[in-house]
Amino acid sequence: QVQLVESGGGLVQAGGSLRLSCAASGRTFGNYHMGWFRQTPGKEREFVAAVNWIGGSTYYAGSVKGRFTISRDKAKNTVCLQMTSLKPEDTAVYYCAAKEGTYYPGAKYDYWGQGTQVTVSS
Repeated sequence: QVQLVESGGGLVQAGGSLRLSCAASGRTFGNYHMGWFRQTPGKEREFVAAVNWIGGSTYYAGSVKGRFTISRDKAKNTVCLQMTSLKPEDTAVYYCAAKEGTYYPGAKYDYWGQGTQVTVSS
């Protein structure tokens, strides 16, 4: 089993920045990727960004590209999501997820964190 714990959510004004972190512990794989998703009430969970643990290739949803940056710290088993130029529509619960293998669109993730609330006020 892999445990994922997110931190760093909160309330910020539009145009501001937040940094989310996700610490992974437990069983580790040789090759996997980690992603961030978000969900608002009544909507499906949507992909935000992902990073391959080996190689570090990154992937972004169009709505956040250029504003959000995903990164990993291999020594700390941590993935971060730096969010800048935040908009009210970025308000959501943000979830960290992990899956064996490299990223591909539509991947079904095996492990999820508990989520952290991000609220952007206008």
